[in-house]
Amino acid sequence: MDIDNKLNNYLTRTGINGNMFRPQKTLKKRRIKLYSTLALPTLLYGSENWTIKARNARRITAAEIKRVRKTAEYAWTDYKTNTEIAKKSNIIPVLGKIQGYRRNLLQHINRMPLNRLPSILKLQNTRQKKPSGTVKDT
Repeated sequence: MDIDNKLNNYLTRTGINGNMFRPQKTLKKRRIKLYSTLALPTLLYGSENWTIKARNARRITAAEIKRVRKTAEYAWTDYKTNTEIAKKSNIIPVLGKIQGYRRNLLQHINRMPLNRLPSILKLQNTRQKKPSGTVKDT
């Protein structure tokens, strides 16, 4: 549910649901600046704790590509693939940024003293033996 709320706020701030980032109203440089200072932090706040399912990953990627197409002034009828447009605009995908945030959080927890709560929880989760096979009902 948290991802849905963040994604709706992101769509509103990027103007996909509105008219804020229309190419004829603002310059491309200003649209990119507004995106990086307003919309992206809204989406990424707390993202290192999300459980991203395939459905959510598709929605995040679709919203990002819509924004990139609008910023790069490409229409859906232009025969440009999403990867082409992403390479030309030199963007780091949002899902890649989320993975980077997760990696940084894990490195931060690994550097913590062992008596801190996140380190204790991490050690407990790695020591628990997971059941193997399927559970049979009797």
